[in-house]
Amino acid sequence: MFNSRFRALCAPALLLATIAALSPQAIAEPLTLRRAVQLALQHSTGIAIADADAKRAEQNVLEQRNLFIPQVNVGAGIGYSNGFPLSLENLAPSLLNVTTQQYLFNMAQREFIRAARHDLASFSKMAEDRKAQVIFETALAYAELDKVEGELNVLHQQESAAGRVQTVAQERVQAGVDGQVEVTRAKLNFARVRLTMEQSAGQAELLRTRLSQLTGLPAASIQTVTESIPPLPTPVSQDNFVARAVSSNTNIQVANEQAVAKELRAKGEHRQLLPSVDTAMQYAVLARFNNFDVFFRRDTFQRNNLTAGIVIRFPIFNAAQRSRAQAADYESLKAKKEAEEIKNQVTTEAMKLQQSVRQLAAAREVARLEYQLAGNDFQAVQAKMEVGGATIRDQENARLVEDQRYASFLNATFDLDKTLMQLLRATGDIESWATSGK
Repeated sequence: MFNSRFRALCAPALLLATIAALSPQAIAEPLTLRRAVQLALQHSTGIAIADADAKRAEQNVLEQRNLFIPQVNVGAGIGYSNGFPLSLENLAPSLLNVTTQQYLFNMAQREFIRAARHDLASFSKMAEDRKAQVIFETALAYAELDKVEGELNVLHQQESAAGRVQTVAQERVQAGVDGQVEVTRAKLNFARVRLTMEQSAGQAELLRTRLSQLTGLPAASIQTVTESIPPLPTPVSQDNFVARAVSSNTNIQVANEQAVAKELRAKGEHRQLLPSVDTAMQYAVLARFNNFDVFFRRDTFQRNNLTAGIVIRFPIFNAAQRSRAQAADYESLKAKKEAEEIKNQVTTEAMKLQQSVRQLAAAREVARLEYQLAGNDFQAVQAKMEVGGATIRDQENARLVEDQRYASFLNATFDLDKTLMQLLRATGDIESWATSGK
């Protein structure tokens, strides 16, 4: 009586002490797919790199555009002069000098600005593609981990069934009913189940590590929630799917933007041969120790000097620039052909995905029917056992076959789901699907 009361009083304290001793990483908490995607987007280094590239491209647009804004430099060209005052870096030696310059009319530079904007658009689309890729990788790893955990539950049942079959086989051998080969066969089935369990456990560990890398959560704390995975839609029309895949594919969009950018740069290189107009201004405070008042008239020498005006250039002959423009034309042509090739590849891959969906759907139906038949066989064996027409070994073998067929059905279902996720990735719907769950 005393011992039972003591254990009852100490049980809550021992429970609290055990919970306090456990590290936070060791306590697994349910992680929904939607939450995993949110954490992956926040934690992804690839998205951060893509955003940095986009911001760099944005600054490149500003750099090209700001050449039409005055560039102001303030400095000094102080130096010793002996004899005629020569220039320092093409400026007269001065105590203070201010120079400004800006483009006023430059057709080539305007094309370069347009090209930079298309570069920015391509980098922005790359950032969107990287975001979609992170969502796809997270959803795929999450769904596969959920599938493997379901497999492990089935494998534990198979292990129990295989162990019972092995025990029955040993008892029948000892009773002289069967030969030793039946024990060996039962051990082989048990060993196969153990091998599959080890493989699935290792795969689950790798998937948890991958999800940990994507989300930033400790691997041991990741526990999937099957109900949080939204149902996957199946495309209705192949033509509609292929058209959507082509129109929404970011690789095609990026290739098109880059082709347009290179075409505009080629136009800019050609327009370098057109006249241009700049504005320029220079102000300088001259010193007497540079001998300006010696070599120029002293009565007209002044220390403060200002020059401002317009610089007009008429390119008459520039063979190097013409060759550079022609090379840019070929670069533009190459980019257009590469964009066409990417479009053809995307179209082919979309059709292959559509065909894979049909094949995998048929394979899953086969696996489902095999699992259904295995269940019927198991029920038939149970009915025979009730009338003495089957043994315990027959029952456990039937249970083992049913579990194996169920595992095959899980694998076939995941293969189909994986391809459907690829379809959503191709059409740009992966984010809306992954975040539509609980």
